[in-house]
Amino acid sequence: MLKTTTASRADQSLSLNMKLLAQHDLAGFGGLGEGMSMQIAPDGRRILWLAHEAAPKNFTGVDVSDPRNPKMVVQTELPHMKVRSNSLDVVGNLLAVAYQTQTVGLQPAGVDLFDISVPENPRLISHFDCSGPHSRGVHALWFVDGKTIHMSSGAPDFQPRNPLDDQFYRVLDVSNPSKPTEVGRWWYPGTREGDAAPPPARLPKKFDLGFRTHNTNVYPERPDRAFIGYIDGGLIVLDISDLSNMKPVSMWNHSPPFNGFTHTVLPLFERNLWIVSDECVMDDGADWPKLVWVLDARSEANPVPIGTFPMPPVEVFGRRGGRYGAHNLHENLPGPASFRSDTIIVGSFFNGGVRVYDTRDPYRVEEIAYFVPGAPQLSPAGAVQLNDVFVDERQVVYTVDRFTGGLYTLEMTI
Repeated sequence: MLKTTTASRADQSLSLNMKLLAQHDLAGFGGLGEGMSMQIAPDGRRILWLAHEAAPKNFTGVDVSDPRNPKMVVQTELPHMKVRSNSLDVVGNLLAVAYQTQTVGLQPAGVDLFDISVPENPRLISHFDCSGPHSRGVHALWFVDGKTIHMSSGAPDFQPRNPLDDQFYRVLDVSNPSKPTEVGRWWYPGTREGDAAPPPARLPKKFDLGFRTHNTNVYPERPDRAFIGYIDGGLIVLDISDLSNMKPVSMWNHSPPFNGFTHTVLPLFERNLWIVSDECVMDDGADWPKLVWVLDARSEANPVPIGTFPMPPVEVFGRRGGRYGAHNLHENLPGPASFRSDTIIVGSFFNGGVRVYDTRDPYRVEEIAYFVPGAPQLSPAGAVQLNDVFVDERQVVYTVDRFTGGLYTLEMTI
């Protein structure tokens, strides 16, 4: 049990069964988004690719072959201050980067593909334009098979009824990386001008963040399913066996009465469980609770919540500085350098640090490890804000701060 006096001291680090191996400030540009992916380079090095939360930096490559001594090998620039590269993924020597602008109508807004066979010199292959009068571009993408990008995106021909609903599910064929083409799309019924369906009921204005996609995960175990966090639309699972005619097979939403922003849907296929994370988006616990849920998915059409992950008390961490609540999960990526487990779940929780859970008993999930760094220097939140997490097959944990802390490499001692 954490003591309130200790846990509320944002300058102090907290740990259980986790050890800090190294921290890298990325040359003073330590504000990272939610894009983390690992490449095994042609020369055998492990390069961790990181997307930045905001301009001026685009993405950074860090050699983590020795996680105790990470070395930055490249850091790239964005074209202007009103665009960010919040998300990226790597397959082999191909890097996909998502671009989202601060307001609609700006460019670049879309996806870039890079050849990273020489990590120190990423070479642009192509750009897929998603800009338009109602589009901010791409917020998040999923790229694991080398052929297909699944993404949360606007489009030049999509006019939302409500401007908050500007990003929907789009699928790109990148089997020819020099000529990406759209092959499918789906949006929440009633959110586009001209839809026959009525507009969906909205959350109270304070919590209304839009009916738009966030994570759009498609796994090799079920290539006919897209597991989507649709923010205020909740969990949506689509049958994508026919990309020209996608159909929902499951829709689950706990908001209302909760406060929206479904972020990630992580299926545990062998156990018929879905792990679903919310995202905390407000400081000082204003949108609490933002949780990680366990759903029994034996009946795909009728998933049933059977529990939530244990969380440290909001009365302590809500006052620690910045956001506190659920966010990203390590998503069991199918690549060769990714940790995969049907029982151990690792997540990032902003000022609650990075946390590790044992789900062998899904009705009584146990927290088995955590690491909460002390507040990074010059952080406007006054506390760490761990934004994303990735675990490699060596079980080294990598996590990043949203503002100034940069990259942390950690060892689990569970």
